[in-house]
Amino acid sequence: MGILEIKGLKKSFGAKTVLDGVDLDIPEHSIFGFIGPNGAGKTTAMKLILGLIKADGGEITVAGEKVRFGQTDTNRHIGYLPDVPEFYSFMTSREYLRFCGEITGLEDNDITDRTEELLEAVGLSEEKRRIKGWSRGMKQRLGIAQALLGRPRLLICDEPTSALDPAGRHDILEILRKARSQTTVLFSTHILSDIEEISTDAAFLNGGKIVLAGSMDQLRGGFGEEKYRLVLSLPEQVRLTEEHFGLTSSPEGITFSEEQVTVTELMRFLADKGFSPLKLERCERSLEDIFEEVIGA
Repeated sequence: MGILEIKGLKKSFGAKTVLDGVDLDIPEHSIFGFIGPNGAGKTTAMKLILGLIKADGGEITVAGEKVRFGQTDTNRHIGYLPDVPEFYSFMTSREYLRFCGEITGLEDNDITDRTEELLEAVGLSEEKRRIKGWSRGMKQRLGIAQALLGRPRLLICDEPTSALDPAGRHDILEILRKARSQTTVLFSTHILSDIEEISTDAAFLNGGKIVLAGSMDQLRGGFGEEKYRLVLSLPEQVRLTEEHFGLTSSPEGITFSEEQVTVTELMRFLADKGFSPLKLERCERSLEDIFEEVIGA
């Protein structure tokens, strides 16, 4: 059993169906990327997991306990970072984390120790200013620290890198990567490179359904046709694409699948023409390739 299990989850708003029988099983101590276009229902799913809105059907369990709308007992297992976290801007980071610790019932000594540990982990230990003057990236860091304060078994982050510059995105992703040793991370995004950088598992949400899910190795290796890249000298590459129908050239080489031509057939063709390949390699399928095939983008 995974730390989070979702079975047959359904949710509509009026005539609009947002989730239509979603099934997910998230392994403990994984980093699970939840992928989908804007408006696909990722945030709705997260609010259902937190018991903040009522499902129309299906079941959610966190750490083996059933989630019930309006009863937040299961949230003791969860840390949550919304897409746009809000803070009391007149507080410092230590004041804010102490406030959060007190309202969640943590012991005084634990709040102090945990605050220093987390501020160090997210790179804010030297920051003394009040939150009012902070950048978006600094607030995201503090939001993650707050979400981890109670040592949750599941950390949920909704679009944690949206609106951040490349350096800020890298820093947040590195924090989430390191958090895996303490918890399970579920984060939603439409930025595929973020998923590829840190995720161990992922699921694609489209049209209210999970259209593909699995480990990153399974996703890359088990979907779509296998492709290869052939590199020749530029004149030979041009001649090959002119003489072999269906192949197209790019600065990186000629990319093809065995549905177009088998490797054996192509090598025989090259030998007959006296062409000398510089490189022939199997292409690793990217998430962008998979996303375009699955979502139909």
